[in-house]
Amino acid sequence: MKMRGNDFYALPGGKLEFGETIHECIEREIIEELGVRPQIGRLLFTNNFVEKEENQLIEFFFEVLNGADYLDEKNLSGTHSFEFNDICWAKANDEIIILPKPIQEHLNSGTLLSDVTRFL
Repeated sequence: MKMRGNDFYALPGGKLEFGETIHECIEREIIEELGVRPQIGRLLFTNNFVEKEENQLIEFFFEVLNGADYLDEKNLSGTHSFEFNDICWAKANDEIIILPKPIQEHLNSGTLLSDVTRFL
């Protein structure tokens, strides 16, 4: 998804609410943004980064098993779809910027899916 005012794409996501599990957060965020309940698979990546010099964040990237339910991006809409201005499916070596950068590198090299959780 491309967020308003940015020139890069990022996977759907958000922040944990108090008392929420990681899986509950993923499900809630994807439903809010895209309107489709995800079937959550394996943990693929974790990422740790500093946002705006004041917040240190940890991201979790999970496999979504029902990807076919998201193929018709024109019909995807959630209660928070106003937060972004474009949705696209990316293929290896597409001319778009995906963040975090290692996600794009793994997509381009064909190593996105793995049986091992990797740290970005």
